[in-house]
This record gives sequence, structure tokens and C-alpha cells, in this order.
Amino acid sequence: MDRYRYGDYHEGPDPLAPPADVRSAVDELGRDVMAGATPLRALRDLLRRGTQGAAGLDDLLRRVRERRERLRSRGRLDGTLEQARALLDRALGQERAELFPDPSDDARLRESELDALPGDTAAAVRRLADYQWRSAAARESFEELRDLLRREVLDARFRGMKQALRDGAVDLARVRAMVDALNAMLEADDRGEHTPEDFARFMAEYGDLVPDDPAPRDLEELVDALARRAAAARRMLDSLTPEQRAELSGLMDQAAADAGLGEALDRLGGALRARRPDLAWSGGESVDGPEGLGVGDATTAVEELADLAELDTALRQGYAGAGLDDVDEEAVRRALGRSAVDDLARLRALERELRDQGYVEGTRSRPRLTPKAVRRLGETALRDVVSDAVRAGRPGAHARAAAGRSGEPTGATRPWEFGDEDPLDVVRTLGNAVARGGAAEGRIRMAPEDFAVVETERRDAAAVCLLVDLSYSMALRDLWVSAKQTAMALHSLVTTRFPQDAVQIIGFSDYARELPPGGLAELAWEPVQGTNLQHALMLAGRHLDRHADFEPIVLVVTDGEPTAHLDRGGSAAFAWPPSPETTTATLAEVDRMTRRGAALNVFLLADDPRLQRFVDEVARRNGGRVVRPDPDRLGGYVVRDFLARRRSA
Repeated sequence: MDRYRYGDYHEGPDPLAPPADVRSAVDELGRDVMAGATPLRALRDLLRRGTQGAAGLDDLLRRVRERRERLRSRGRLDGTLEQARALLDRALGQERAELFPDPSDDARLRESELDALPGDTAAAVRRLADYQWRSAAARESFEELRDLLRREVLDARFRGMKQALRDGAVDLARVRAMVDALNAMLEADDRGEHTPEDFARFMAEYGDLVPDDPAPRDLEELVDALARRAAAARRMLDSLTPEQRAELSGLMDQAAADAGLGEALDRLGGALRARRPDLAWSGGESVDGPEGLGVGDATTAVEELADLAELDTALRQGYAGAGLDDVDEEAVRRALGRSAVDDLARLRALERELRDQGYVEGTRSRPRLTPKAVRRLGETALRDVVSDAVRAGRPGAHARAAAGRSGEPTGATRPWEFGDEDPLDVVRTLGNAVARGGAAEGRIRMAPEDFAVVETERRDAAAVCLLVDLSYSMALRDLWVSAKQTAMALHSLVTTRFPQDAVQIIGFSDYARELPPGGLAELAWEPVQGTNLQHALMLAGRHLDRHADFEPIVLVVTDGEPTAHLDRGGSAAFAWPPSPETTTATLAEVDRMTRRGAALNVFLLADDPRLQRFVDEVARRNGGRVVRPDPDRLGGYVVRDFLARRRSA
């Protein structure tokens, strides 16, 4: 029998959290693309603002910058220098107090020696290295100074070493052995002799002296952590004034030499710099605050600032080929905590699912919406603009007479196909089953292929043309998104509810062109002059002629009167105000539509007297209607008009 063990949940993504709602994310992407954004821009904006309860990159970036500001105001970088000066002054004061009552020449000689000490703290400490202190308190203060410097020097190279030395958890002899072993391991690696077993042995013996969170898994990770620390220590020194830098460098060099680590640490620093020359080994940081920081803490602050700067760059995603994989998850955890890592993981999962589920394709720098995504956008557009109209009738239903010109039986039958709504020919169906051998013991067993339906002369399909004005004025009047949404909604409606219909979307500006369904979402307006309705009607006429047996439905969306037409050479002739030639050529195409039996319903999006006179003339010649919709509800008007005409067909 299987056994299970349960324990407290500590951290990590919520195991019960629902999966990412990819379809909602596609809708969000679609709204941005419909508004004119490229798929790349739309995807980046989605990840920046976040979605479905996950913080976006902008929120993570804000928190990173807030942490940077807190670190910058944490304290000054010269804290160790101040402490060293204070301890030195205390030791000298204690020694002078011990010497003052002594009238001997030795006391006066010692006072002279103390008076002659250089003003530079590092030089003074070097001079006092062999000084024989008369005062026990002064000797203790000076040893405290030297111990402070040793701990700070090692903490600047190995984070956490200061506390370990202070607590007595480690001794200098073991630290020296660790540095020697590390140098030997790096040299062996340079010769190609290093093995994973060597690293495992090193970590087993000295892993507690090179703390990092998480612990390095191989030599490369260890080198990376140590090199970043060493580079931060160098930049910390660069952040000081030249005088402070010289003084503190001298103190640190003296402390390393006193600890017997001077040459070993120099070798290690050189090896780390050679292995990671890409790190910033120079350049200061602006860190200032009310409290002085020790060398180790100051190095930690500078190191964290560098990590935050890299994280800032990765989260901004402002460079070519940027992606969420560039964001260091461990850096996010160190800077912002586990919850931020979970937010990043949700964003990555969403981006991955958009590709895995077939909504986005292409490269990272040039993503594209797939046909599946475009279909989803069409469905969403349809739902958004005409949810009440779509619910009018069951899917696939057509309002039509049962007999007459559009439903007269021909006397023939045909095999039944899935989705057929024509009446069954019962006699022929049963006859097919018997002929197939389905009759036995007084029963007839029927198979799907036995069914036959009555064939009729129905005119049950429509040739649908939507002519959308794409001229410059549509963008200026902020009608662009409504026009694209309308086109996608109508295309989605026709292809899903009336799959037997033939739909064509035509866009027109200086020229007219058929718009492929897959390109509607990413369609961008062109800053060209001209509203060539004549050319659009010509293309629509060809579509109707190719489907002569279909019911013609032509819908026109425009905000301006025709200002262009095709001349005899096939080039667009533009004129403003509209020339008589343009008006005549356009009305000639309207008359051809009338002879085809196609009524033009015009959706007027602008209030212009001259435009009104033109469309009134179109309606008079053609018999169609002129509708003045609210631009924000254009899609609903167009789709309702189509449904009304479709039911009356």
C-alpha cells in the first residue's frame, strides 16, 4: 500500500493555483494589436503590466528601483576608515596617558616617536606594527584595530567571513588553507586537470567559508560569486575620494599581510579578474547615508547595487532580442523575495503557453499572431460588439421559407452530410439500408451512410462584401479600431454561423484591396490621400460575379465622400474637393451593383453635408439604406444589419 508524507508548505508557487488563462491573454494582446501595436509591442506591454493576478515587469522594476534607493541611502562607504582612525586615536591617547607621568628619557623618546607618526592612518599602522606598547589598554585597542581590519579584508572577499571570525567559528589558519586550496584548484583548472570530484572535496572541506545563497554547484558558479564580490570591493574603493581610497587600500593591504594572506589574495584576485573580465572592475557608486559602513558591508551594498542594476536592465527589456529568460531568477529572489519569483514564473508560463498552445509564433524579436489567435480575436470582437445580436437564434440557423423559390424540392435526393437541415427522404433511406443488407429478422439496421435527404433549389448562401474606409481621416477621427473590430466581427460571424457564405473584406484608401482574415488584426493605416470607393465597388462586384447564385450583401463603412478613382491607365486619380470625374465613376459602379441586385447599405461615420448628399444619391439610385451609427457601436450596427438581411434572404 502506498504511503504518503505530509509537511508544512514553506515557499514556492501555489500548487493549487489555476493555470494561466491563455485565451484571456490573447484577448488582451488582441486589443493592443487592434489599436495599432505590433505583436511584439503588444506582447511586451502585456508582460510589462502583468495579468491574471501576477505582477508585471513594470511592478517588479518599480520595486527594484525602490530597493536601489534604499541601498544608496543606507550609509557611507568609509565606515571602516572612520573606525580605524577612532581606534588608532584611542590607542595613542591611552599610550600617551601611560607615558605622561613617567619622567624617564624612554617615555619622552616614545612620545617623540608617537608625535612623528604620519597623518595617513595606513602609514601610521605600519609604523606601529613593531611598537612596544607600554599601556596594556593601548595594546588591546591596537590589536582590536588590526583584528577589525583583518575581518573586514576577508569579509570584502568572502561574504559573512567577518561574523564567522568574530564568533570564533573559523580561524585564520583555516582561512589561509582555504585560499591556498582555491588557488591550487583554479591553477589545475587552467591546466585542464580539474575534475568535479576536486570541487566536491573542496566544498566538503571549506564550503562553510565561501557562503552563498544558494551554494555554488560547480567551479564556474563559485568563480562567478567570488569574482562579483571582488569586483564590488574594487568599485567600493573607487567610490571613495582619492585620499580615502589610498588610506583604506593601505590599511587593507597591511591587514592582509599581517594575516599571512597578502600574496595568496593577490593571486586569487588576479585569477578571478582574468576569468571574468566582463564584470565592471572599476567605477564608483553613489552611496551615502547617516551611518558609516564597514568594508564588508559596503562591498555587499555595492555588490547588491550592481545586481540591481543588471536586474533593472533585464526587466526593462529595452534591448534587441530581450526576453524573460534574460531575467535572473536568483537575482529576483535575492532582491525582491519569493513572491516576485512566483510572479516572474507566471509571466514566463504565460508567454510559453501562448506559443505552446499555438497563439504566437515566430522569433523572439519578431513574433506573429497565428491564424488560431486571429480566429480568437474575431470571436472576441464578435462577442464584444454584438453579444445580443449573436444570441438571436441558434448557431447555423437561417430564417427561410420552407417552400417556394428558395426551397422548392427538385425530386432528387442526395446522401446526408453532417450539418444538413434538409428533410430526410425516409423511403430512400430505408431502401439504402435494405440494399446494404441491413434487413434481418424483421428489423432494419441503419448506418450513417444509408441516410438520404431531399434535394431542394435553395438559395441558401450569401456573397458578403464589407467595404471599409482605410483613409487617413479614419485614423484622425479615431475610427480605426472600430473599423478593424467590425471587420473581424463580421468575418467571424459569417465563417462560424454561415460557413456556406462567401465573405470578402475590402479596404480602400487611394486604392482598394482585399484584406486577408489573418492580416486584419495587424492591419495598419497608411497616411495616404484618397477615398477610392469606386475601386472598392469594382472588387466587390467581381466577388459577387464569382458567386452569381448567392444572395448579394454589400455593406460600406466610410467617413468621407469619394476623392479618388481609377483613371484609364489604372492609376489612382486624387482630387480635393472631389472632381466630377470621381463622382461619375463611383456612381457608375453603384449602378452596376444595382443591376446585380445588390443593395448597398452605407454606414456613415461623419457629419458632412456634401457627404450626405452623395450617399443620398447612392441610396436613391440603388435602393439601399444609409445608417448613421454611433462610432463606438459600429460593429453592432453592421452585424445586426447583416443578420437582418441574411434572414430575409
